[in-house]
Amino acid sequence: MHAIAAMLSRRSVPALKLREPGPSSAQVDVAIDAALCAPDHGALRPWRFVLIHGTARERLAALLTGRMRAREPDAAPGKLEKVGNQVRTAPLVIAIGAHIEPAHKVPEVEQLLAVGAGVMNLLNAFHALGFGAIWLTGGNAYDPQVTAALGFAATERCLGFVYVGSVDAADLSPARRTERGTAVRDWSA
Repeated sequence: MHAIAAMLSRRSVPALKLREPGPSSAQVDVAIDAALCAPDHGALRPWRFVLIHGTARERLAALLTGRMRAREPDAAPGKLEKVGNQVRTAPLVIAIGAHIEPAHKVPEVEQLLAVGAGVMNLLNAFHALGFGAIWLTGGNAYDPQVTAALGFAATERCLGFVYVGSVDAADLSPARRTERGTAVRDWSA
């Protein structure tokens, strides 16, 4: 897929619409390599990726629903079920992490932006390879117990989860774009 065509046609695909087959190990490597090419002020290499697939998805589903239940004891059963089913349905879940160096001359926000740029490359790469994907955050992403259970170090933060899988063309809605006029202004006049 041509790079511009891929970027213009990419959209987030709901995790519950993703299905088998997921990407092969070689395809995951290509997408991760694309993520590692993102801009990185100070060459800090802040990206961290935890790959969760196969039977490990059931362990992740139990972890996420358990932590949500602990944080939100009154959460509706449907909300808990949705969190678990998102993990079980997508063939690949990637926990996104950022290794932050707080005392570095590169501000923390720029380190986080580098991770965000890496995730955008990851999403574009999976789309170009023919897969659907979505980056989801929320309470579980920022839960210290989830972060620790996923093996992130004290200097690392979990920034969410990328869900990846195949998608039926009938399940794809057209890519929605912000009107250029609301996002762009010319300051050169």
